[in-house]
Amino acid sequence: MTSPENPTASIPDDDPARSLTLVTPDDPDTTYLSLAGDNYAMLIGGDQTDGRYCLIDMRVPDGGGPPPHRHNFEEMFTILDGEITFTFRGQQHTAAAGSTVNIPANAPHFFRNESGAPARMVCMCTPAGQDAYFLRVGHVVDGPDSAPPELSPEEEAQGRHLAVELAAQYQTEILI
Repeated sequence: MTSPENPTASIPDDDPARSLTLVTPDDPDTTYLSLAGDNYAMLIGGDQTDGRYCLIDMRVPDGGGPPPHRHNFEEMFTILDGEITFTFRGQQHTAAAGSTVNIPANAPHFFRNESGAPARMVCMCTPAGQDAYFLRVGHVVDGPDSAPPELSPEEEAQGRHLAVELAAQYQTEILI
């Protein structure tokens, strides 16, 4: 407990095993994924934050976005370009560039780009885990502007099945 005599008594010592993380979306070591028609750059993973959070750069084409879902972690989006319509507990909210949206844990939601133009946002999930889920169900692509892979109807069905099958392992429920 802190006191006026020792205001930092409850702050743990610095952990020198953890280091500064500096990333840019253009970093050649960035993993890019195609997922639900969107293109995600995995900027900071839970392995870099001791599981505290992950950070994902999301490029969402017109019409893109995930299906309705919910999960037991917080999710915060900052819109960098364009606009995204969020459906939260059945109510629609449109967020334009510069806006930040926080989705509380366990709340049903999804987002869709209905703007007629590409949009881009950064998503932080806390604690981490969504990054690991996306790495399991997404398709690795070459870069931020890569087209999604061309999948057969069978491959698309297998991908949806895998996403639903693995969702519970990552504290997520797909609501379709």
